[in-house]
Amino acid sequence: MSILLLTSVPREEEAMWLNSLRASLPKEEIVLPDQVTNNGSVDLAIVANPPQGILSTLPNLRWIQSLWAGVDALLDDPTLPEAVPLVRLIDPTLAGSMAEAVATHVLALHRNLPRYAQQQRKKLWVQHELPLASERHIGILGLGEMGLASAMQLTQLGFKVRGWSRSLKSVKNVQCFSGDEGFAQFLQGLDMVVNLLPLTGETQGILSKPLFDQLPKGASLINFGRGGHQVESDVVEALNSGQLSHAVLDVFSREPLPEDNPLWQHRDITLLPHVAAPTNPRTAVQIVAENIQRYRNSGQLPKLVERAAGY
Repeated sequence: MSILLLTSVPREEEAMWLNSLRASLPKEEIVLPDQVTNNGSVDLAIVANPPQGILSTLPNLRWIQSLWAGVDALLDDPTLPEAVPLVRLIDPTLAGSMAEAVATHVLALHRNLPRYAQQQRKKLWVQHELPLASERHIGILGLGEMGLASAMQLTQLGFKVRGWSRSLKSVKNVQCFSGDEGFAQFLQGLDMVVNLLPLTGETQGILSKPLFDQLPKGASLINFGRGGHQVESDVVEALNSGQLSHAVLDVFSREPLPEDNPLWQHRDITLLPHVAAPTNPRTAVQIVAENIQRYRNSGQLPKLVERAAGY
């Protein structure tokens, strides 16, 4: 049996993944689509933005391993085989990288760096009052691996941290809320809201006017989740009205963001090209290889995606 590497990434990047996987799994035959002579010979697939339709043609496919932490695009594929288990990348390195990005931009907003950058362009020398970190309330939407790591990082920096998740969590030094009943209470009094939710039918468009209107006037937004979480027109409207003072946006419904998109030019937006927590190829390959070796040795599948939940 063989393993299919199925991607839509640039050819050079695909070659890097192929070579690294072959080096880490020397006993496995890892092939690209044009090297498959018998679809029935493929029992595992490793995917990164895979083209639609190919996975459904593999009759003996046992499970699918994603090279990304997010699987919303995969789950949106109508040709994805329903009965085949799906595994997303769970990499502690990603969680650490996300916590680093969250801390970086929370600190930048806390220290008024966007405001001072605007003043620099105008040659204005104006100092602004700086509250203590312990006086700032930071809310994290999503308490999965990345949310937990980010919450811990922020508490170590002295911020007051809240977290909201679908089911109630218990996290040291973090005030936790859950479900619809806890959502409004979670938002009350926040200085910043950080989105790290998975994209599901329930969370689609969550960063929109109804949420912004529940925040204190002048709060800030950091979206490191998915572009589908934010309603871009509502973000712009909230910034223009002053309901939001600043937005850090790393993800968009269409990527790369078109050059004519007005978000590029908005004075109160820090725009990033989906770089908050990029997959680390070295650690990702190691984790994928361990998952496959464990399966070959014991038949044990890695932790599976709950398709109904979306992660």
